Amino acid sequence: MATTTAAQRRARAKTDYDAFLAVCPSRQLLDRVADKWVTLVLCALAGDAAALEGTGPRPLRYSQLARLLAGVSQKMLTQTLRNLERDGLVTRTVEATVPVTVTYELTDLGLSLHAVVRHLRVWAQENMDAVAAHREAHDAASA
Repeated sequence: MATTTAAQRRARAKTDYDAFLAVCPSRQLLDRVADKWVTLVLCALAGDAAALEGTGPRPLRYSQLARLLAGVSQKMLTQTLRNLERDGLVTRTVEATVPVTVTYELTDLGLSLHAVVRHLRVWAQENMDAVAAHREAHDAASA
């Protein structure tokens, strides 16, 4: 049996997680983080929402998140939070109060992802007028 060097193991690890390959498991992760609700939940928990601007990362209750994320259904928010918890991006804390208090907070891994997706959210907000103009021009030319 042949042995491999550390350099060979690193080179193989790079090909094991090549998102351009159909069988790469990182595609599932890319699918998850490309979801609009994931981006918005991460940004809300990081304190980016207008109602929280400048507060920094902090735990939020489910109802607070639901209010911040206009248009999200209860099912979609619940599913998104469960998936983020499963992936280690969010922690869910249950406090034995009456009624029970459940809060969600970004983990260190979630904070590192927020640093990336925040730029995508900001870019979308800053460039929406230009994109809308291009869409309108394209649709007019196609008609």
